[in-house]
Amino acid sequence: MDYRKKTVVASVAGLTLEGMDIMFISFAMSLIIADFHIGMTAGGLISSITNIGMLAGGVIFGILADKFGRVKVFTYTILLFAVGTALTGLAQNIEQVYIFRFIAGLGAGGEYGIGMALVAEAWPKNKQGRASSYVSVGAQYGVILAALLSAMILPAWGWRGLFFVGLAPVIFAFIVRKKLDESPEWVASQQKKQPAQKKEGKLKQLFATPRITATTVALAVMATVQIAGYNGLMIWLPSMLQQSQGLSVSSSALWTISTAAGMIAGMLTFGQIIDRLGMKRSYGIFLFASAIAVFLYSYASGSIGLLVGGAIVGFFSNGMFAGYGALISKYYPVEIRSTATNTIFNFGRALGGLSPILVGYILQHSNVATAMGYLALLYCISFVAMISLQKGKGNGQAVNSLSKAV
Repeated sequence: MDYRKKTVVASVAGLTLEGMDIMFISFAMSLIIADFHIGMTAGGLISSITNIGMLAGGVIFGILADKFGRVKVFTYTILLFAVGTALTGLAQNIEQVYIFRFIAGLGAGGEYGIGMALVAEAWPKNKQGRASSYVSVGAQYGVILAALLSAMILPAWGWRGLFFVGLAPVIFAFIVRKKLDESPEWVASQQKKQPAQKKEGKLKQLFATPRITATTVALAVMATVQIAGYNGLMIWLPSMLQQSQGLSVSSSALWTISTAAGMIAGMLTFGQIIDRLGMKRSYGIFLFASAIAVFLYSYASGSIGLLVGGAIVGFFSNGMFAGYGALISKYYPVEIRSTATNTIFNFGRALGGLSPILVGYILQHSNVATAMGYLALLYCISFVAMISLQKGKGNGQAVNSLSKAV
């Protein structure tokens, strides 16, 4: 296996394990709430604290990866979220659950951007889109793996046994450290650096000039919309369909499967489109289509219409997830690539993760059409942010300005 394929396999596996870890909470939530005698609000806080940990971990480990190397720090992030997950199974109260989930979030937040940076630095620019899409699908593999493990483990060993599975990534981290070499592009950048540059603060460089600041803010808006749209759809749409269409729980579960299948197809397709049409044109098409598909879906009816419509919504709305690793990498040089990817995308995770609260409020005080209109509006906002991005490739205007600032 050549180096390019190794980076994809390592990053896919890392994101799969991360996705599995995050979904464990969803499958175990009701049991945790019952075990610790807490309310749903306290239970929901588990996910919020995990997202906060991801944001902190993204910043911290992104900076460390830019300074000390991708592979070395990548293995540490895997170990950290493995330990945090396993410790969750030992928690004796909800406060300990919060602490351990924050630790797991630190590792998970760091892993994403480093893996994406590795892939971006290993693959040529005309193939980065498809490589990024291969990695992004890993999160969906994690959802499937979590569902299968939950079905087998929860009835026999309870929710604690489920989290003990989190120790498995330790083995994976050992293999990655032994089999994967450091990014040649990162090694070359370190050799070219001057001592003054090595002392420069990484996070500060994301806002070094007005142009770079505008790029960072625009990408953060797009990442936030991506997460907000996904969470708003996947968490509330089953309930929306039960409310508006009178579907049973089993029927809404079938919708979830249909939408997830559309998401995977959308990710793989989007990666190919990026390599052929370019970033801005590809995101423009998918954002515009997402806004229309989400809004029209509120008027869908009939089982076939709901299933096909759900797949179409998933195809466009979450297909874009596949491009963010390549998109962010495009606007920042290797010296701050992990910092940029982790900080921007995990900011989107933390802020976008609050979207279900607003969707729930809209559903409580209005109707499904209004909620879907809100989600469609989000994609329109992201479209405007995308248009504001400066044109150019990896050595485009934003990066040139950054290099001068450094």
